[in-house]
Amino acid sequence: MSSTPLMTFKSHIEGKNADVAIYQDRIEWSRPRGMSAKKLTAGLLTGGASLLATGVRSSDAGTEMIPVRNIASVVTKRDGLMFTKVVVVASGNNIDFRVPHDAAPRIKALLADLILGRIPGPEQAPAPAPAPAPAPQAAPTPVEQLRQLAELRDAGILSDEEFTTKKAEILARM
Repeated sequence: MSSTPLMTFKSHIEGKNADVAIYQDRIEWSRPRGMSAKKLTAGLLTGGASLLATGVRSSDAGTEMIPVRNIASVVTKRDGLMFTKVVVVASGNNIDFRVPHDAAPRIKALLADLILGRIPGPEQAPAPAPAPAPAPQAAPTPVEQLRQLAELRDAGILSDEEFTTKKAEILARM
């Protein structure tokens, strides 16, 4: 599992504040423990009796994670004047991240890139760059061809007859 998030942001998930981190292979979010405004108000109105009965800590605190490979799609929906819901549709689960309008397109684009494999995951090594094609060699000039031909004859690789035939072909192309 990768340890450096590609993006982090604050969101509201099911009405609770959450810290969200998007990694190459997963989305994680955590809801910190603490008292909600409702619980605090009830505690004040009852003189602390409700806090003693239910406890001070929130029961909804904790962390959750969805692997990127389980995400089927990402949808955005306007949610009021200031927020957009980024809905992550995963196998058997939909998570609504409520974020400011300007953050929603970036979050959706990053998740779409991860789903489509445009950002390689930790198990996918980036494809090596193709080796550059060798530079095309300039065709040898007729004079160079004749020199090579003479070397081959002198080395005994070509007979005098083969040398004369090839020499005539090279001279005819000039």
